[in-house]
Amino acid sequence: MKAPSTLLFVPGDRPDRFDKAVASGADLVVLDLEDAVAPDLKDPARGHVVEWLSSGGRAAVRVNAVDDPAHRADVGALAPFAVPVMVPKAEHPASLATLAGGLHDDSRLLALVETASGVLAAPALATATGVDRLVLGTYDLASQLGVSPDDREAMAGARQAVVLASAAAGLAPPVDGVTGDVADDERLRDDLAYAVRMGFGGKLCVHPRQVPPSREAFRPSAEEVAWARRVVEAAEGAGAVLLDGAMVDKPVVDRARRILAAGQTQ
Repeated sequence: MKAPSTLLFVPGDRPDRFDKAVASGADLVVLDLEDAVAPDLKDPARGHVVEWLSSGGRAAVRVNAVDDPAHRADVGALAPFAVPVMVPKAEHPASLATLAGGLHDDSRLLALVETASGVLAAPALATATGVDRLVLGTYDLASQLGVSPDDREAMAGARQAVVLASAAAGLAPPVDGVTGDVADDERLRDDLAYAVRMGFGGKLCVHPRQVPPSREAFRPSAEEVAWARRVVEAAEGAGAVLLDGAMVDKPVVDRARRILAAGQTQ
């Protein structure tokens, strides 16, 4: 099963939006108990999320950070449900392993890397017990670094770190952070193109209108699929061949097969 390319946040205290988020076509809806919920609404939000999951709703849940007073209650409430759990401010593999041990056996973790310590620990986080994927939280990280989350040069090192850590651990390509201006379609498309070039395989969305462009960005183009087919056909039964004057060997064929696989599952 292909890893989700569109992850749509929905505030946990807005149950009226849960079904609408699912209807948006996002690959994965993320019910948020952390940043999108005011401190005095954490308990009601948790109740809304549990009620919706109990009725058969399917979504991931972003819990509060390990050092937040609400974290333990979040984990306890989610224990009966086999849902993906997004962990904010992931920094310590041992903490992730402990969290995984308190959840349903079939739950998997999305480690949200959004601090300098998290970026430096990305290789260890990617191999931590229960972790299925890394996610980059650009806004919190940029705040800590004292830079703009839109400054690609300043954030390039962090992006490369999570991409490399994911590949080295054999995880699916990581998920890139949000584009904050939901009304700027041009900026979103440009951010998506940059994320694809950097090696990301998904995008955090904060509005349903961001879902269709995000899905399209991570889908191989018709030209890429045609190229991949030609490469696979040309290399069949051969070690290395020339195609259009370029050498085609195993790494090139492997990339072509990944493109074909992505095209078939989206």
